[in-house]
Amino acid sequence: MKTVQIKLDSIDKVKDFVRAITLFDNDFDMRSGRYTIDAKSILGIFSLDLSKPIDLDIYGEEPLDAVEKALEPFLNK
Repeated sequence: MKTVQIKLDSIDKVKDFVRAITLFDNDFDMRSGRYTIDAKSILGIFSLDLSKPIDLDIYGEEPLDAVEKALEPFLNK
């Protein structure tokens, strides 16, 4: 498992994010406060407080290079 922080500060970013991660077979969870949701669920994402950075847990055994590259536009820098 690997955890990164992402920032989704617009509706378009949320749609692009979900579109990007659904290309992968990995499981993704998002954590904000005490809530954890499936990151591939657009409705679940909109239930979180998107004004703050969100922790994204990436599960998978294979190398995550392709996943990390796809997530680059959404990383909290």
